[in-house]
Amino acid sequence: MTSFRTHTCGELSLNDVGKEVKICGFVETIRDLGGLVFLDIRDMYGITQVVTSGKEDIVDFSSRIPIESSVCVEGTVRKRDPETYNPNIATGEVEVVIKNVTVLGKRTKMLPFEVNKDQDVREDLRLKYRFLDLRSTKLQQNLILRAKVLQFLRSQMIEQGFLEVQTPVLTSSSPEGARDYLVPSRLHPGKFYALPQAPQQFKQLLMVSGIDKYFQIAPCFRDEDARADRAPGEFYQLDMEMAYASQEDVFSVIEPVIYNTFTKFSDKKVAEYPFPRIPYKESMVKYGTDKPDLRNPLIIIDLSDFFKKCTFKPFIDRTVRAIKVKGHMSKGFHEKMLSFAMSIGMGGLGYLEVQEDMSYKGPIDKFIPAELKPELLKLADLEKGDTIFFIADNEKRATELAGQIRTELANRLNLIDESMFQFCWIVDFPMYELDEHDNLTFCHNPFSMPQGGLEALNAQNPLDIVAYQYDIVCNGIELSSGAVRNHDPEIMIKAFEIAGYDKEEIEKRFSALFNAFQFGAPPHAGIAPGVDRMLMLLTNSDTIRDVIAFPMNSKAEDLLMGAPGEVTREQLRDVHIRLDIKD
Repeated sequence: MTSFRTHTCGELSLNDVGKEVKICGFVETIRDLGGLVFLDIRDMYGITQVVTSGKEDIVDFSSRIPIESSVCVEGTVRKRDPETYNPNIATGEVEVVIKNVTVLGKRTKMLPFEVNKDQDVREDLRLKYRFLDLRSTKLQQNLILRAKVLQFLRSQMIEQGFLEVQTPVLTSSSPEGARDYLVPSRLHPGKFYALPQAPQQFKQLLMVSGIDKYFQIAPCFRDEDARADRAPGEFYQLDMEMAYASQEDVFSVIEPVIYNTFTKFSDKKVAEYPFPRIPYKESMVKYGTDKPDLRNPLIIIDLSDFFKKCTFKPFIDRTVRAIKVKGHMSKGFHEKMLSFAMSIGMGGLGYLEVQEDMSYKGPIDKFIPAELKPELLKLADLEKGDTIFFIADNEKRATELAGQIRTELANRLNLIDESMFQFCWIVDFPMYELDEHDNLTFCHNPFSMPQGGLEALNAQNPLDIVAYQYDIVCNGIELSSGAVRNHDPEIMIKAFEIAGYDKEEIEKRFSALFNAFQFGAPPHAGIAPGVDRMLMLLTNSDTIRDVIAFPMNSKAEDLLMGAPGEVTREQLRDVHIRLDIKD
């Protein structure tokens, strides 16, 4: 193998008994039995037990090696006594009798936490000492899986005729939904580069260039807040674009890539493609979110029109959503659900239970006229033993709250099948939405093609316009966004005009793309599944940081390297920047 070792710590077996070997790794444990010392030596391939011979100097030296020091052990492989086999490691039937042990790298500081142990360690400590954290088998296996997944994704795209092209990391700033990371220019005082939020414009320019099918494992940089499924700073995606393609063409390419990847690298059941296509509006009503977890069988229904005919004041002139659940629920269950509802800002959580005689029992029964009760049974498809929960508020809030109640009910009732991956497409996103100031803004990707083209932009209420935009969702997590692109300059001008950008601003902020579209751009479409989120799902990780080698914390700080950090005045002077920071 190398001059330091003949074998790794994960490959010795009974076939090697009697051989003289050299292994290297970290000392994981030391067991001093008085005259006999056992050490577990660990590398990224496994663990091998080594044991001292009767030589007193080796026994004494081995017992004093600091845990987690890097060592080289020379010795003879022998079979372990059957009663001492360790079935938990690949090398559990053999051990190495030490002839010589050399400390290659001695640990001289106290360990901030136990390495490779299943224990709760503060995340800031883990990230500050990430090089120790990464010694754990779990994180190393995550990185090995990451490498294999990336290789597999590349091979699948290449097999489908896609060309891998790298696009720039230093580029221009553009409004794409998040804050840019800016890089000052030394050669051009007062001007800045931006790190790309995505290779969006470049991949579209490649389409105009005649590159028929493009892909890359692309780094993306966004200055946005962290979440469990979102890393601040940078992340990676399988970025792809194809010319002369429709929405369904993109689906037909990416569905087998996703399905094959999850099937190959997980033991869970993977729902087969084609994946369900769910319109955005339908998803918001039925699931209370545009990221539905289809493993959850509960469906939300809209009963707003029904309650207009009832006398329950809290439901009058409100959007009313309801969720039917089968099975009897105790008083304690209702109290816990009420407590959850209050915690998310609801004033209460109405419900009705359907009795054996098909009558109702519950706090709002008396507010439903007798003649309307059969209608409710039919609308909600209620059967005896069912319980139906009600959520009422304005439309946006009722939608959000119903989605949260749906998820909480499924979790409390153990309705979610954790043994599978369930995918779906959310399609037909609105082209525009209102921001917090009631101004029209793009709902999704600003470079998307509106359904109906220029005619829709000219004739329809902007909030009614639907775009060729789509998300792929897995188990309630958005893996990717994509769209059929707007490649027509006239449509592009009108689309951005509605969102408040005039032609001059488009030409300035998207000059390359807008100019390129004047030279005969082909229709094109694409998508970019998030690699980190895929790996988070495949590894059953609770946080996306467990599948990234050197992640930032939730405050976008690199605690290991000390970034962001201060720089010298000379460095600032080079890029023509003077700080004006006020406390």
